[in-house]
Amino acid sequence: MRTVAVVGASLAGLSAVRSLRKQGYDGRLVVIGDELHRPYDRPPLSKEFLAGTIGEADLALETDDEDLRAEWLLGTRATGLDRTDRAVRLADGSEVRADGVVIATGAAARTLPGSEGLAGVHVVRTLDDARTLRDELARGGRLVVIGGGFIGAEVASTAYALGLDVTVVEAAPTPLAGPLGETMGAIVTALHTDHGVRLLCGVGVKGLSGEHQVDAVLLQDGRSIPADIVVVGVGARPCVEWLEGSGVELDNGVKCGSDGRTSLAGVVAVGDCANWYDPRTGAHRRVEHWTGALERPAAAVATLLAGGAVEPGLPRPPYFWSDQYGVKIQFVGHAAGADSVTIEEGSAEDRNVLAVYRRAGEPVAVLGMNQPRLFTRWRKQLARPAS
Repeated sequence: MRTVAVVGASLAGLSAVRSLRKQGYDGRLVVIGDELHRPYDRPPLSKEFLAGTIGEADLALETDDEDLRAEWLLGTRATGLDRTDRAVRLADGSEVRADGVVIATGAAARTLPGSEGLAGVHVVRTLDDARTLRDELARGGRLVVIGGGFIGAEVASTAYALGLDVTVVEAAPTPLAGPLGETMGAIVTALHTDHGVRLLCGVGVKGLSGEHQVDAVLLQDGRSIPADIVVVGVGARPCVEWLEGSGVELDNGVKCGSDGRTSLAGVVAVGDCANWYDPRTGAHRRVEHWTGALERPAAAVATLLAGGAVEPGLPRPPYFWSDQYGVKIQFVGHAAGADSVTIEEGSAEDRNVLAVYRRAGEPVAVLGMNQPRLFTRWRKQLARPAS
């Protein structure tokens, strides 16, 4: 294999590059990224970076003395994959021919239809998004967050600490019910109201008002919520349009085996755009977590270099964390498969719980709120193969 192209220059792409070198690949390595920036850490964008407590230099994922001997094509978007010539076509008309391809194009924030061009309306996905929002939050005012998921909750928490008047609007009756279940979702979401942030649930957004600058969020029940700044946090979509017609099977992202292999030989996928098969659940799942982008590329690269002749190990259960209102929230596993959840330590009223989700009596997921030591113990237990 003379040339490997890694399409995507965020954490998953960087992890793939590192794994290639670590696993002995010494050929040409080309990294293609549509942003102009070198790989940077995204989790702080909605927290410390937005609050101004860390700067851009603190987001760098590469070390000063790291030399991966890669060619970086940044600010260049991939527009297609030619399976006959094994070439990645680029927006500038050029192409990169490669013997192996790692797809790591990530996901893009979903936007609110009709909000295009209206000042004061933001998403938080990229460094450039966070730069712009940080500058606006520094001026203060009324913030409305549309979407009560983790990104929206983190932005609300950060803005509250900065002194803004914050309202969170969530269409579902209970925010975070998807990843955490209704019971624990309600407990985590109560952090908003604990701190005086308004939380409006079970009501959708009809639209935004304002001629050039947003001035209110219009709800479907007829209410109008005044706003100087609006953050739309309604999820992300996998960036895979460029793969249409390539022969790579697409299904909620790039459909992959449990080792990252795609339907096209010599092509693997990692990170937020990859819909990996999870043998623990017997289903495909797209994992948009930092740890997945860090850990899974090693398995995908091993598959790529071996031509698929490797047996994938059992992936660790998906893990993510969040920091809101001074509370460390950690979660591992799959809440959707649970038939019960119990608080094993702490109390919901104090927001310091350790909760275990079980299916047929067996733990399948764990939630910690300010319980890092106990949570870590449970996380290790959950990662062990079933006996």
